Amino acid sequence: MRQLRAFLAVAEDLHFGRAAARLHLAQPYLSRTIRALEDELAAPLFDRTTRRVELTPAGHALVEHARAMVAVDDRARAAVAAAHAGRSGRVRLSFAGPSAHGIVGQLARAVRERHPLIDLEFLPGRYGTTAVAELLRDEADLALARFTEPPAGVRSQVVARDRCVVAVPAGHRLAHRDTLGFGDFRDEPVVAFPESYGSAVREVFVDRCHAAGFAPTFAQAAPDSWTCVALVSAGVGLHFTTASAVAQLPLDGVVIRELADPVPPILVHLLWRGTDDNPALRHVLDTAAVFIAG
Repeated sequence: MRQLRAFLAVAEDLHFGRAAARLHLAQPYLSRTIRALEDELAAPLFDRTTRRVELTPAGHALVEHARAMVAVDDRARAAVAAAHAGRSGRVRLSFAGPSAHGIVGQLARAVRERHPLIDLEFLPGRYGTTAVAELLRDEADLALARFTEPPAGVRSQVVARDRCVVAVPAGHRLAHRDTLGFGDFRDEPVVAFPESYGSAVREVFVDRCHAAGFAPTFAQAAPDSWTCVALVSAGVGLHFTTASAVAQLPLDGVVIRELADPVPPILVHLLWRGTDDNPALRHVLDTAAVFIAG
């Protein structure tokens, strides 16, 4: 590449002295570099006299190829420098579903504005302990998940607070009530995420029902909030969820009721591995800190 850059400088100036000055090289060194390139290509690239320097046909043939190769080299060097500095790279972000869409959108826009070469890869449908487990297995780099307390084994930052609500079929006997208590769930069918998801919202619900003296009746497991609310609309059961989740969903045939009983706040945590040395991740975390603070 040094030989090609030297060749292009002479080809553009058609003067070894001016080209050497532009490249900050001694002229004899530049001349030796051009001769070495000519030897390697087995063709003269310049006609030299004491009064002029001109490109040979072989030299003319090389110019565009040399420019293309130098441009590729420049792009490769820039890409390596950007990746090393964390200005480019991939960051995998896992999150649950509609309840996280607002924060995910804000973070994606902020990262795009500040670090356009960083590729955010989205991994939806991850809840609670499942999100933490994927982080620890290096299957994600960042996670948005809801907990009442910071989870162990990962670094975390609270980015939002959420409150719990109840989705009720519009024709249900409880739909006319302004607020509901956990005792109202006794003997009522409930729609919820599978227990295997490790959802903190489900855990809070089960704990509060047990504290009220009964075990909840789960009529149907559903993989996401859209399906849960659709099942509520169909009259399958009640759904204990968060205000941020139902705010993103169509609620035809569904009413949302507040809880009269005290419930611990559901904290939205941004999670990552403390040992992760991905420089792009550090830029995303710094960006998140800025928009969260704002």
